[in-house]
Amino acid sequence: MTWFMSDQDSGAHDPSGLDLAMSLARSYRGTTSAQPVRKKRKPKAERSEPRLAGSHPDDRDPQPLDAAMDRLVSEYGWETDVAVHGVFGRWSTIVGEEVSQHCTPIRFDDGQLVVQADATAWATQMRLLAPTVVRRLNEELGHGTVERIKVLGPQAPSWTKGQRRAPGGRGPRDTYG
Repeated sequence: MTWFMSDQDSGAHDPSGLDLAMSLARSYRGTTSAQPVRKKRKPKAERSEPRLAGSHPDDRDPQPLDAAMDRLVSEYGWETDVAVHGVFGRWSTIVGEEVSQHCTPIRFDDGQLVVQADATAWATQMRLLAPTVVRRLNEELGHGTVERIKVLGPQAPSWTKGQRRAPGGRGPRDTYG
């Protein structure tokens, strides 16, 4: 490998090797001048709204959790859903302790509250109480929030076990209908 010296490098040789390192760096960059090559900077994108730091509070400051949650709920329009699910936590005070032990709210969709009862007698009782409970819920949540209550009774036992079974149920031993 042979190194060629340019006109600028024809002076006295520096024993430390610094002149050799600089000439190598210049040759790799494609320049022969002693001036360092500066990269061109791209212009910064201008912001439409300047954000100045100061002593006044703004959105970038730490916020209390309840304020942040309130802002999140209002931005996404979750006020009704949050209020209804708050009712799920106070269910026993709304319908009474005895009814709440046997009937629990499952979900709320499009004005319909779905309630699961653990016995058919309690499902019938909840269906009879439904207009009163709807009126009470609308007093707390706002008129028209809950339009109806759908009551689900207990599920019948399932006799299907395994991946394969004969079609048509249990056959002549079927006593459930």
